[in-house]
Amino acid sequence: MAETNRKSKDRCSFCRRSRDEVQLLISGVDGFICNECASQAYEIVQQTFKQALSDTQLNLDELPKPQDIKRFLDQYVIGQDDAKRYLSVSVYNHYKRLLQSDKGDDVEIEKSNIIMVGRTGTGKTLLARTIAKLLHVPFTIVDATVLTEAGYVGEDIESILTRLLQVADYNVAQAEKGIVFIDEIDKIARKGDNPSITRDVSGEGVQQGLLKLLEGSVVNVPPQGGRKHPDQKMIPVNTKNILFICGGAFDGIEKKIAQRLNTHVVGYNAVRNTATIDKENLIQYIAPQDLKAFGLIPEIIGRMPVLTYLNPLDRAALRSILTEPKNSIIKQYVKLFEMDHVALTFDEEVFEYIVDKAIEYKLGARGLRSIVETIMMDVMFELPSENKDKYVVTLDYAKKQMEKANIARMQNS
Repeated sequence: MAETNRKSKDRCSFCRRSRDEVQLLISGVDGFICNECASQAYEIVQQTFKQALSDTQLNLDELPKPQDIKRFLDQYVIGQDDAKRYLSVSVYNHYKRLLQSDKGDDVEIEKSNIIMVGRTGTGKTLLARTIAKLLHVPFTIVDATVLTEAGYVGEDIESILTRLLQVADYNVAQAEKGIVFIDEIDKIARKGDNPSITRDVSGEGVQQGLLKLLEGSVVNVPPQGGRKHPDQKMIPVNTKNILFICGGAFDGIEKKIAQRLNTHVVGYNAVRNTATIDKENLIQYIAPQDLKAFGLIPEIIGRMPVLTYLNPLDRAALRSILTEPKNSIIKQYVKLFEMDHVALTFDEEVFEYIVDKAIEYKLGARGLRSIVETIMMDVMFELPSENKDKYVVTLDYAKKQMEKANIARMQNS
C-alpha cells in the first residue's frame, strides 16, 4: 500500500502532472518527465539546431577548394577530368557567391548554372551523387523525364524545389542556398520545328517553365508536392542563389556536331584542319548551337553558361572502373560475400572478359554491373547456404554463366 501511495505522488518535474494523468512517466536521478513533456523538449531541441544551422556563416577558409573537390571526385569517378574541373569550380564559386551575398557587397556575382553532356553510362549522375557527399549545402537530384506543364499528368516544375525543401528539412533559408542536379535534361528537348495540333507538354513547355527557376525568381512551392494536396499552403522560395547543374546523354547530338564542323570546310586550309578532328569522340567539340539544334530553346541555353562534356569510356577506363574506385563494382561484391564470411576473389582474365562484354553491349559503366550481376547470380543464390570460406570466380565459370543467361533470354523471347 505504501508503494502504491508513493507512486501516486510521483509527478512530472515540468508540468506537475501525476503518474495517473499521463501515459508514461520517466524517472531520473532527482525527478521525473512525462511522455508529453519529453516530446515537446525534443521538438525544441530540433528547432534550436535548425536555427543554429541556418545562422551558421560559411567561412572561405573552411570551404573545399576546387582542387580538393576534384581529388575527392577522383576517389570515386575514373577519368572525366574536364567535367570534374568544371564541376569543382562551379561548386566552389557557388559557395563564394553565397559568402558575397551575405555581406551585401555592391558587386553582384551572378550564378553560372552548368550543363554536362555525355553518353549513357559515362558518369554524369555518379558525379552528382559523389559531390553531394562533400557539400555543406542542401543537394538534390531530380529527373526531368517526369516533368510536364501544369495541369497535365506528371510532375509540375515546382516539384524540383519541393525536393530541395525536403532535403533542407523545410528550412527555406538553407534551401535557397542549395544545389539541384536535373538529370535527363535532353528528354525535355523540343520534339521538332514542325507545328503540331497537339501540345508538347513534356518538351518545350517544361523548358519554358524551367526558365523562372534558372534565372532566379520567387516561386511558390507546394511543400508536399503538386496536385495531391490542393489545399496546402504554398512556401515562397527565391531561386536566385540556387545552383542548377543539368546532365543529359543527348543521344544523336554527334550528328549535329558533325554537320556544324563540316559547314566550315572551305578551301585547302579548312581541309587540313579537319584532319585533326577526332571522329571517334565528337562530343568534345560540343558548342551551345549544337544544343539548340538538338531541341533546347535559346533562353534555356543562355541561362546555363557553363557547358562541359564527358568522354566516352574506352577499354582502359572501363577496366579501371571495375576495380579501382572506393565503391567499385568488384569491391561491392567482395563486401557482400565478406558479410557471409566468404573470401571472394576473381581471376584476372575474368575482368578482361567483363570489359569485353561491356564494350560489346555499348552500355558504358552501367553495362559492367549488369554483366557482373549475371555472372554472380547463381553463386549469390547458392553460397550463403553452403559452408565455404572462400570462392574463386574463374573465366570458364563466367563464360558459362553468360552463355546460360543468353540462352534463357532467347528462349523467353
